Amino acid sequence: MSTGVGSGPGGAGPAPVASGPAPGDGGPGPGAAGARPAEAGPGRTPRRDPVLSVRGLSVRFLMPGGRRVAAVTGARFDVAAGECLALIGESGCGKSVLASALLGLLPGNAQTAGSALLGDLDLLAADERTLARTVRGRLIGLVPQSPAAHLTPVRTVRSQLEETVAALTATRGRAALRAAAEAAAERAAFPASHLDRHPHELSGGLAQRAATALALVGGAPLLLADEPTTGLDRDLVDRTVDELRRHVDEPGPGNGTGRALLMITHDLAAAERIADRVAVMYAGRIVELADAAAFFGEPGPRHPYSRGLLQALPDRAFTPVPGMPPELGDLPDGCAFAARCDRATDTCAAPPPAGTVACHHPHVPEDARA
Repeated sequence: MSTGVGSGPGGAGPAPVASGPAPGDGGPGPGAAGARPAEAGPGRTPRRDPVLSVRGLSVRFLMPGGRRVAAVTGARFDVAAGECLALIGESGCGKSVLASALLGLLPGNAQTAGSALLGDLDLLAADERTLARTVRGRLIGLVPQSPAAHLTPVRTVRSQLEETVAALTATRGRAALRAAAEAAAERAAFPASHLDRHPHELSGGLAQRAATALALVGGAPLLLADEPTTGLDRDLVDRTVDELRRHVDEPGPGNGTGRALLMITHDLAAAERIADRVAVMYAGRIVELADAAAFFGEPGPRHPYSRGLLQALPDRAFTPVPGMPPELGDLPDGCAFAARCDRATDTCAAPPPAGTVACHHPHVPEDARA
């Protein structure tokens, strides 16, 4: 994986929000979000030092003919212990590409820039040996988008847990591995009576709990949940995200501060249920970073796209965001949302300002009272 991505064709777009400038544009500007800890939402503890600190993360895919697709541009955010940051946005906006970049699972035609510090380790600069032996499972626990597909179909849940315990911990001996696997299942509320079943014998909710149990085995300080509620009914969605929140709040191994959770989702109800902060992604960029209580309540989102996402919910206006997102390989020089925005003016042909809201005409509380 190489670094030093240039803008290239398809790399143009609005200035990053809560992030440093795009690769080649210099260091992060003043006042960008994530520069200092903020208070968590109501009922949460104040934010602590970040477990994950992302600065200027960009991903470009080099396509045949020299074309470049700007999948992620200038992402900047922190996630602290005991905190859940929900990364939301429409399908195809770059959320899962960002997750793959953090795990070192991008394809060979990807180029990355920026940094993603997990403690003192830069995930974007780490080699495959370090990622495989130190990061995946031990420092980052992955709760996958499709847990049934993530589990090995020909092996029982117990055998997969025992193998993971043996690989990620110092536990040895048949009896000890069995006990550790059962303890891991209990942490994820996976019933012991189902441990000897194969993945195809599990419901969607139990498969998700099995995947969560595997993610927790290594005592990773960061949980990365990539669309963890896909395909689940509403009751199972609520139970799944509540389980994730419980693992964020309970003391982590070796500390009393809990784990950090980066939850990538298009399910706004799930995000509202457990998130402390919300990052909104559009066309490869984080366009708004906000406290979850203010985002879902009052005064509400400030970016027009963020407001449109909320207004599309059935329990709100049930009005879809008009138009379609731009192609990531053909982004405009200015605001990528301007063609769909009812607040757009000629000013939007220029890149939006950096800050917590990437918009020339953001909503302000006075707009809501007008």
